This record gives sequence, structure tokens and C-alpha cells, in this order.
Amino acid sequence: MIQRRPLLGMGALGMGAAAAGIATPAFAGTVWKQANPHPEGYPSVVAMEHFGKKLAAATGGRLSTQMYAAMQLGAEKETIQQAQIGAIQMLPASVGALAAVVDELNVFNLPFVFRNTAHMHHVVDGKVGQDLLDAITNNPNSKLVGLAWIDAGARSVYDVPRPIHGLKDLKGLKMRVIQNPIFLAMMDAMGANAISMGYDQVFSALQTGVIDGAENNMPSYVYDHHFEVAKHYTFTEHLILPEVLIFSRDTWDKLSKPDQDLVRRLSHEVQAEARTLWALKEKDALKKMIEAKIDIVHLKDKSEFVKAVQPVWKKYGSKYDAMIKRIQAVA
Repeated sequence: MIQRRPLLGMGALGMGAAAAGIATPAFAGTVWKQANPHPEGYPSVVAMEHFGKKLAAATGGRLSTQMYAAMQLGAEKETIQQAQIGAIQMLPASVGALAAVVDELNVFNLPFVFRNTAHMHHVVDGKVGQDLLDAITNNPNSKLVGLAWIDAGARSVYDVPRPIHGLKDLKGLKMRVIQNPIFLAMMDAMGANAISMGYDQVFSALQTGVIDGAENNMPSYVYDHHFEVAKHYTFTEHLILPEVLIFSRDTWDKLSKPDQDLVRRLSHEVQAEARTLWALKEKDALKKMIEAKIDIVHLKDKSEFVKAVQPVWKKYGSKYDAMIKRIQAVA
């Protein structure tokens, strides 16, 4: 006669395995929270999800991540604050928002500080980029670690009433910008009436005439459907704002040196992958703009725009003179 032993519940199994030093799937490993303001499929979301898979593979499941995209854990400012207290481990943050925490980053918020996107890539890939990441990490008040740079493209103007061929066409238009003193001053200096509002309000504001236009990169313009209302897009590329991949200092300080090195290595891979994916996203966005018969203006000469924002540089950029010279010296 076969004796049947009683089945153990999952809790008993877990305790038994733990006593034997064996990890069980139900209880093994630490899961880090990744926050991202962008939707599923967005370049930084995809690259960060791949980070999580690589991390789990490299640590045998001891460390893994869970992605919360599309602002599930709050708006950008809120998620930065949650990372500072260790409630979120990892997220990409715009330099516009993060500069409120680490002032040195404001140098990237100056209009036309980069000659073009390729110049920005060379800057962030080199010593300047690393020094600014270190400024985040070494700032005792940031409570964050700067890991890598994530491409977010160049921002240009788009509007409802008319194509923008020069400053005269921008004059008097009500243009939405990110709520940052530098950006407000920039748009005013170019002759428009700068208006700050939440990004989630932009589409309806364009529809109702509360604003005449806005400024953003091509993928945001297309995939958030602003191109359905604002039919004129001009490549001013006045701002080139990379995002910063940041990590919670609270969690970081609890990691071993090998784990920290692993996170840094995988973060550099996020930077490279997200850049490749971003280029494809821009290409697709431009294709959709052409198909939608958007009035696309490529400026041959941006000198009048650059000249117009010099008062903004004088007011906000003087304390960054040394860093600006380093940026401009990068080939």
C-alpha cells in the first residue's frame, strides 16, 4: 500500500527552500521599479525594458525590473521625487525638469547651445557628458545617480495659422513651451507670446485657439496627434534636450560594486539602443508628416533666431561660460 504524504503549501515550500539555501521563483530576487513618462513602444521604454531582461539574465533573476510606462507612477516631477526617496529605482528625466535639482544641467537648456543633433551626441558621449552625469551623482542634495543620456531629438516650432519662414512669421503667435524660465524667455525673445501649460492640454488648446502653436520633436508632434490640427512645422531645432537616465541613490548605495558596474554597463547599452530606435522613430514620423501633407519648412539660415535669443544667453547663461566653451569646442 502506498502511503500518501500531505502536500505542502507554497509558504511551507518557500520556507523549506529558503532553509536549504535554494531560491524559489515566488520569492527570489529584487524587482526594481522603472518609471517612464512615454507610452509602450517608445524608444526609451523599449531600451529600458531590454535593460531589465539583461539584468535578470546576468544576475540569474536576483535583480530584475518592472516597467511603469505612460506616467503610471506620476508626472515627471513626481517620479523624480520618488526616485530620490527610493520608491522608484530608475527613470529617464528631461534636463528641463532635472535642472531644478542639479543646476549645472541648465547649460543644455540654453537655445542653440548645440549646433545640431550630431554635435549633441558627440558632447554627451564625451567628457562633458560624463562630467554632467557626475554632477548629478556627486550632488549631495540630488539623492540620484546619473547613468546615461537618452536621445529625445531636436525641438522645432509648429502652428495652426501660417508657415514659419522667419522671426516675422512667429511674431505675436501664442506658443506653448515647457514651464521653465529659460524656455519662456526664449520664445518671447523670438517674438512670440510664450505660454506654459501641461503637455496633456496642448492638443485641445490647439483645437480651440487657446494657443496658436507649440514646439516639440517630430515623434511627439505626430504620435500625440498635434499634426492633425497644426499643419505647419518648421525645423528651427532651437532646443536639443537629451533625457538623463537616473537611478535612486538610496538603492544604489545598497548595491555591491560588481552590481553597480553591471548597472552602469547596461545603462550605456540603453543609451546606444535608444539612440538607434529614436532615429527610426524620427524617420517614421517624417514619413507620416509627408503623407499628411504637412507644410514642412527647412530653414536655410537660422542666424536671426540665434541672434534673437542672445539676451536669454546673457541673462541665464553667463554662469555656465566655462562649460559652454567646452561644448562649443567639441567637433
